[in-house]
Amino acid sequence: MSITLKQNLVIADEKSLASQTHLLFILPAKRPENLPFSAALDAKLKRISKKYTDLSKAAVATDLPNGAVVSWIVLDADLSVFKRQTLLRKAIKPLLEEKPRALAVAVFGTEEVRRQSAKDAFYVVSVNAAELPQRKGAESQKEPKSPVLDVVEIYGWQEADGFANIQALVAGNVLTRTFTIMPPNELNPTQYRAKIAELAKSNGWQHQELDMQKLTKMGAGAFVAVGQGSDPQDAAIVHLTYAPKDAKKFIALVGKGICFDTGGHNLKPAKYMSGMHEDMNGSAVALGVLLAATKAKLPIKIDCWLAIAQNHIGPLAYKQNDVVTALNGTTIEIVHTDAEGRMVLADTLTLASRAKPDWMIDFATLTGSMVSALGDRYSGVLGNKPELLCKVVGIGAEVGERVCAFPFDDDYDEDLESSIADVKQCTLEGGADHVHATRFLAKFIENDTPWLHVDLSSYNRKGGLGAVASDVNGFGVALTFELLKRY
Repeated sequence: MSITLKQNLVIADEKSLASQTHLLFILPAKRPENLPFSAALDAKLKRISKKYTDLSKAAVATDLPNGAVVSWIVLDADLSVFKRQTLLRKAIKPLLEEKPRALAVAVFGTEEVRRQSAKDAFYVVSVNAAELPQRKGAESQKEPKSPVLDVVEIYGWQEADGFANIQALVAGNVLTRTFTIMPPNELNPTQYRAKIAELAKSNGWQHQELDMQKLTKMGAGAFVAVGQGSDPQDAAIVHLTYAPKDAKKFIALVGKGICFDTGGHNLKPAKYMSGMHEDMNGSAVALGVLLAATKAKLPIKIDCWLAIAQNHIGPLAYKQNDVVTALNGTTIEIVHTDAEGRMVLADTLTLASRAKPDWMIDFATLTGSMVSALGDRYSGVLGNKPELLCKVVGIGAEVGERVCAFPFDDDYDEDLESSIADVKQCTLEGGADHVHATRFLAKFIENDTPWLHVDLSSYNRKGGLGAVASDVNGFGVALTFELLKRY
């Protein structure tokens, strides 16, 4: 998707907007003088018994005499980014529902207010204008002739770089959502690996695949235990590298890529198996971050490690009470086959840490207990460096992707003690499984590498979340992209 951005530093008036058919007005708390189409706004507010100040709570849309449609919203300067994005998402909904080819955004207020409003609006409009894959009707099978939205024109602000970083971020978010919602018969490990190879070629990434044969020979028993249950055994750890010549730092991204999760021998009931084609979302987030960083030309070397597999049932599938040996030599007692995510991540984290990045971050739809703890509005973060946790929580608030930090104390390890192996994979008692899973993963990180684990409890929220209107929202891309920019 490519949207043409037009910018006008002058404040909009009725004459300059006369040819526009879909308009978004972003207003300050104090009503501007000479506000275009004031009569239309006042008539709508009177009809619904509202005041100008009520626009800070919810947008109001109305038709103009010339047939255009305009949505009005007030964004107070002291609103959180999440709230601003949420209000904007709802404000643009009636505009985008008409699938316009062009949309005008008029911002008002002080210079700083206009800058922030223009930036927020361009992101929210662009990320929601993207067309995602669908399979409804014969027409949906065809490639769209052109994007739904071709042009965004901003009145009242001009950004010298054309919001290049926002455009890079949108590309990463859209890639994440596109892969995540693909049906499982169109994104099994073989198909996924092929698509990743195409991405690597088109973006100049170094590309390596460690297939089941190679991983078995290497001794990556934790990953192989999960991958061996599928026919064909097409699981693999895919390693991508973005290495700009001016790179000053080196970080690693790791993503859980379970293309479908039946639960294995501990089979999920139908209610909880539905949607398990999205269990690869963590890998899609890592890919989205990598793409955004590449398009933004960030001067950071990035290793991206994707643990791609399926959790199936079969004669070779791993089972309760098996003992397997991970790549780093740790023996693992299998307690529950539906805790496969931490198994494929274990060996992948070992490989990532052996490359000695300055720090690394993994993404995974890992535990139901994180959903129980936070619901689907926040995601959880844990890690081995408190200062890194504090930084990512703060950045989450600043970009509208909110995360909550959880404990990482070593006494949780007592719950994972095994009488027959070095560690239990999990417990059957449940409890703080999101903490147990992170403590388990930490045992496979080498070189004392600073590390963050993101448990993506908010990757899918019905009706959208923050800036993004689709249920699958690409959570984690904006958070990590900003973390990389500041790093």
